[in-house]
Amino acid sequence: MDQWRGPGVWRRGMVVAAFAALLGLLMLLHTHLPNRVGNLGSLTETFLPWLGLGIPVLFALALLRRSATALIVLLLPVITWVNLFGGLLGDKSGKSGGNFTVATHNVNAENPDPAGTARAVAASGADVVALEELSDASRYERALAGTYKYHSVKGTVGIWSKYPLELVQPVDIRLGWVRALRATVRSPEGPVAVYVAHLPSVRVKFNAGFTAGQRDSSAEALGRAIAQEPEKRVVLLGDLNGTMNDRSLAPITSQLRSAQGAAGDGFGFSWPASFPMARIDQIMVRGMEPKSAWTLPKTDSDHLPVAARVRI
Repeated sequence: MDQWRGPGVWRRGMVVAAFAALLGLLMLLHTHLPNRVGNLGSLTETFLPWLGLGIPVLFALALLRRSATALIVLLLPVITWVNLFGGLLGDKSGKSGGNFTVATHNVNAENPDPAGTARAVAASGADVVALEELSDASRYERALAGTYKYHSVKGTVGIWSKYPLELVQPVDIRLGWVRALRATVRSPEGPVAVYVAHLPSVRVKFNAGFTAGQRDSSAEALGRAIAQEPEKRVVLLGDLNGTMNDRSLAPITSQLRSAQGAAGDGFGFSWPASFPMARIDQIMVRGMEPKSAWTLPKTDSDHLPVAARVRI
């Protein structure tokens, strides 16, 4: 204990304190990181929660150095991380409530067991299921026919519903082929506009950084379509290849509420399925109240399915 007394505790560990300050400022000011060079801002925001792993490392180093200065400075990243993500640590899902359940899953074009994957998603009890990255839709159609009376496939995305579908049409997200659709679901509580989308993939390249230009362009187009939607109740289901923190998805996220963020259990990471590190598979709503959101058991895809229950 004597080593924690005297002026030395304030002079030791300045390097640790500097890293703690840098980590805190990075999380606090992440929106100011520029996207002009390698989309650095979006890349940081995609994995922003994981920056918190630096906190226990710096805490251990501060104790090792017996540095009161480092411990005090470490409060900056701790408070910032808790402010950003503390609300996601618990289970916010309601134990009851909700009259409309939806699920979405990027099934992976190379999925070796489409029928099993389809049955696993249907087991969620969802009233509406959205599937993305369909290479052979017929195998999913056969597996889901007994549960869902209505369905439609446009390009590589599809929607399956227990309620009638109307006005099903592709949505142009500037790709040259169809990876998004819009449908009206005639639920017992009234019409719901459902969008299913699979935005372009992003890549992290050593010589180019976070390449997301095509994804960002598609997000802007999808956001414009949703902004023009006449129905009051809107659900967006799909693989957006981005998290709610990613500023480049703002044309979408600024209009809709994340079911996971409002009523989810934990972070709800969905990708990669073998060791989920980010939630890029999203369920977002407008004009409805999220009651619960969760990830479903792993299938033969590289994504986890996700589901949510809302009150119309």
